[in-house]
Order: sequence, then C-alpha cells, then structure tokens
Amino acid sequence: MYADVCGTILKRYINAEERKQGLLRTEPVPEEGEDVAATISATETLSEEEREELRRELAKVEEEIQTLSQVLAAKEKHLAEIKRKLGINSLQELKQNIAKGWQDVTATSAYKKTSETLSQAGQKASAAFSSVGSVITKKLEDVKNSPTFKSFEEKVENLKSKVGGTKPAGGDFGEVLNSAANASATTTEPLPEQTQESL
Repeated sequence: MYADVCGTILKRYINAEERKQGLLRTEPVPEEGEDVAATISATETLSEEEREELRRELAKVEEEIQTLSQVLAAKEKHLAEIKRKLGINSLQELKQNIAKGWQDVTATSAYKKTSETLSQAGQKASAAFSSVGSVITKKLEDVKNSPTFKSFEEKVENLKSKVGGTKPAGGDFGEVLNSAANASATTTEPLPEQTQESL
C-alpha cells in the first residue's frame, strides 16, 4: 500500500518536473514496428548544450528515483518493525482488513435496505409457518373428534382388551397401538417346537 502511494507521488513529481522543463511528450510514443525515424530526428535538432542539460536532468531524476526507492524501503522496514513490536502479523492484518471491509459494507444504504427487506420477509415467513401449524393442529383435532376415528379407536380398544386381558380398557392411543403390535408379533412367530415338527 505504501509502495503504491510512494509510486504515485513519484510519478506526480516527475511529471511536474518534466512540465517545468518542457520535457513532457505531447506526441504519442511509436509502437513496435512503426517508423521511429521521426522521433530520432527530434533529438538531432537539439544543440549540444540542450543535450548536456537533458543528460544532467536525467541523472538528477534517476538519482531522485533511487533516493525515493531507498526512503520507501526504509519506511517499509520501519513499518514492519512497528507491526512486529505491536504483535501484528499478516493474519491479524487480514482479519482487520476483512472486519473493516465488512463494517464498510454494513454501513452502506444498499446493505441496510437489503437487511430490512430480509427481516420483513423472515417475519412474514414466520407468521405463515405459524398459521400453517395452527391449521394443521386444528385439522388433527377435527380428525381425532371425527366419528371414523372414534370408531377406529374403539376397535383398537376392543382388540387391546382381548389381547391384553388383564389391563383395563381406556389407556391412551399410543399404549393401545404398542400392545396391539406386540400381540400380533407374538402370534405370528412360530414356536420352536412347531418349526422342528414342520421339518
């Protein structure tokens, strides 16, 4: 990040210096394969003094670039040292950048509108599921109170009293079904003596 900032500053500085000296090119740079004779002829029209001045300026700019590169390297080293002393490593930096990015996203109006819309949709869905649950509960109560179900329940109770014998009738429906299932399982399993005789 600091390299980008310093690079931008350096470019601005060089452009400003070239504008001062009138060195900034206004004509397009020739592409590879184009006739470069036109650009060469421009340097031929310079006097020896102008060329010498340009060489000095070139050396000065190259020196400034080198100095800025060294300053940038020193700043980056100092930055790394400060981060090391603070205990900030790359993973923590990444976490901080992600947290900052998320904070920036949540601060946008688009996020807030989307969040509100999703919240309203969730509330409507919750209300719909609640009403569906109420409807199902009511339908199950209607089925339980229907004459067909009562008749089925009575038949199961009768079957229970015949199979169980010792228990009084009137247990809950789950107990009745379990006892009926147990009774039918015991009547369908052949006795060990029967299996040997049938062989």
